[in-house]
Amino acid sequence: MNEMNWDDLRLFLAVCRAGGLGGAAVKTGKSAATLGRRMLNFERAMGLDLFNRHARGYDLTSAGEELRDQALAFEGRIAGLLRPAEDRDQPLIKISAGTWVTELLCQNSHKIFDKAQVRLRFIADDSILNMRHREAVIGVRNHPQTDPSLAAQKIGKVSFAWFSAVPKPQRYACVLANTPSAKWVRQQVKSEDRVEVTHPRNALDLALAGEAQAVLPLFVGNRHPELKRVSDPIAELTHDQWLVVHQDDRHIPAVRQVINLMLQVLKLA
Repeated sequence: MNEMNWDDLRLFLAVCRAGGLGGAAVKTGKSAATLGRRMLNFERAMGLDLFNRHARGYDLTSAGEELRDQALAFEGRIAGLLRPAEDRDQPLIKISAGTWVTELLCQNSHKIFDKAQVRLRFIADDSILNMRHREAVIGVRNHPQTDPSLAAQKIGKVSFAWFSAVPKPQRYACVLANTPSAKWVRQQVKSEDRVEVTHPRNALDLALAGEAQAVLPLFVGNRHPELKRVSDPIAELTHDQWLVVHQDDRHIPAVRQVINLMLQVLKLA
């Protein structure tokens, strides 16, 4: 595979991950027009239709999906060869979870490092990363998986409630996100009574400061003695929590060890 072909593959993967030219342009530093032209020439050189192009982005054809999977595997092998020798004995385990679970895992990361010889990368993202494409190795999700390439294990239930540091704050923290809890709060609270924030952590900050009530997971609110739970658990927001891993990764010793240590942390929450 020559250098030009690898560069085309690199750009192809960027478009796959972004789902279109705009996001890929930000990641690669190339213009959308250049990427569009490169992808068209790449398809012609391969003799394949790799994308279905439409107004909202690029979807992969079946040929595109097959090439993406092959390119990801190749990318992973190249990355492994380029890692310093001392790093190859400590595999990188990427853990994807929402804001609050990531915070909990970070606070207890010593329990993993004490027993597992790994490098950890915590990816705090309330959107869902693609486990099948190895954007993460281990994921914590709030719903079961239907993809047969993924294995899932139920951890337990997560419940939410209103928390406050003062008896009757006049305002309510409202997170501008697409999580179920954020959507529920926006449905319940009038706009004039809101304090809007763009990150869930800031809702906790408002509650701790006594400036607003906030809907928080019980394992978050109960950890702060300054806060009092001022409602029953919210039935609409109670959900099961699942730990998800790719079928091909779950029997790797380092991954299995990290999973077991994560379960010890999460089941105590």
